[in-house]
Amino acid sequence: MDRDLMEVTIPRLEELYRANKYTVTEVVEWYLTRIARYNGIYRAVQTVDARNALATAAREDAEAKAGGSSFRRGPMWGVPIVTKANTSIKGLITTDGWKGYMIPGHELVAPKDATIVAKLRTAGAVILGQTNMPDFAASDTNRSTAFGRTGNAYDVRFSPGGSSGGTVTAVTGNFALLGNGTDTGNSIRMPSATSSVVGVFPTRGLVSIAGIAPLDWLLDNTGPIARTVTDATIALDVMASEDAADARTTGSAAEAQKGPYTQYLKADALKGKRFGVPAFILAGAGIPFQGIRASATASEVAEDTEDSREPLRPETRAAFMKSVEGLRAAGATVVFDDSILPDSFAVTVARVGTFPYVKEGTEKFLAEYGPAQYHSAAEYESVIGSRLPPTIIGGADPATRRGRATIVQESIESDPQAEANFYGPRKKALEAYNETLDRLHLDGFVYPATQMPPPDETMPQNGKLSEGPHSDTGWVNMIGVPAVVVPGGFYPDGLPFGLEISARPWRDGDLLGWAYAYEQATKHRRPPVLVEKGLLPDAR
Repeated sequence: MDRDLMEVTIPRLEELYRANKYTVTEVVEWYLTRIARYNGIYRAVQTVDARNALATAAREDAEAKAGGSSFRRGPMWGVPIVTKANTSIKGLITTDGWKGYMIPGHELVAPKDATIVAKLRTAGAVILGQTNMPDFAASDTNRSTAFGRTGNAYDVRFSPGGSSGGTVTAVTGNFALLGNGTDTGNSIRMPSATSSVVGVFPTRGLVSIAGIAPLDWLLDNTGPIARTVTDATIALDVMASEDAADARTTGSAAEAQKGPYTQYLKADALKGKRFGVPAFILAGAGIPFQGIRASATASEVAEDTEDSREPLRPETRAAFMKSVEGLRAAGATVVFDDSILPDSFAVTVARVGTFPYVKEGTEKFLAEYGPAQYHSAAEYESVIGSRLPPTIIGGADPATRRGRATIVQESIESDPQAEANFYGPRKKALEAYNETLDRLHLDGFVYPATQMPPPDETMPQNGKLSEGPHSDTGWVNMIGVPAVVVPGGFYPDGLPFGLEISARPWRDGDLLGWAYAYEQATKHRRPPVLVEKGLLPDAR
């Protein structure tokens, strides 16, 4: 089983099932054994739901036996997966990485499945458990008050990135075949880059986020994390759909490329394609997380922009240039030009200000997915005796801009400043993005998914506790275009580098085709060698 299941793909697992070589129960038990063996060191999976996983496996085995040769499997039948701890699973605690949702007797137990969980179950997936994440997904590393620190599977001392670091460590370490991540500013893509896996940020609106505890509902997204582009694409095909519970998905079926997205996976998909390299990323221009509200003063804008500046490290620049060689070898043209999304683009997109509206997202989530005891922030405070943190209900300015006046929370539907804060800047930034593609006849953009290698968390980072491997990619969330991270090679110390590619809105199929062609041409992924003893297993 070790030989057959290590690095197994969905198509290969399907072959093993059809040949009756293994039952679903046997496969699930194999993954649960690996979690039991290694999770104490890497701490990727916070909640292991062995009972329900084995019950699902037994049911699927019985259905297959009863169906005989005519039995029809779903697209993810018998596929063991994990989900991020902010993604609601009926009957389990949606910890959101935060100890405040785990108070005995007051746990945030999900009353129903998130939309994507329901769809994955219907497709036949077996959910092994929930992965660790930082509190509210608000960190570039994976350290939580709920479960402690997740280590990088390639070296447990190093950061796997956040906030989907638990999922990437679980997937790259073969604790599960794939999983979901969520992404508010880089949180699928940046951790995928640290761990030699594929992370998909779909066009916002292609996949519903209903049932996922929000960090910032105007920026949040969810998508698959897998070891291969093919597996990620199969999962995206399952997850994508319109959903009445998520208004951003309305009309997506008409906008999006026609599925299944697996039809776009062709080895020659990069031939003749042209990609630009955003100049502002190479320059490390600053784009504050959640942007800058319209009422900010000129000095505040300057301060916020400078605080968010993140230089591209020389070793990451070298890894990126090497990955570009792989694109060119696969038939693509890569264009470097100072006019390609310059610093002025960073200035424009930085004005997409969303923090005045974060509480609205939290209230909507708790109303539908809160436990019986509380369905609002006010009810939580009444029951627990303390408030939810400003991170998810607003009040204090974001952590990078402490000391400022409190930002009043508004409903975006009724706020007279919504156009100036959000809609207008987002439209302007998306127009600039598309104008660059049109002007230079580009198909998409390519760039490093992080600005630096994963940091060693046994040592200070910039003189303080490690905050993870930062990126300059939050602008993708602000305009909602699709992006994917694919393994792009390794640093000299053996830690992975990830290449990110973005495309026009709703061209998710094309994007996955390019990632597939790059993957097949380069074959950069190699699995980590896990250890059973290591440093910092319980560090918080």
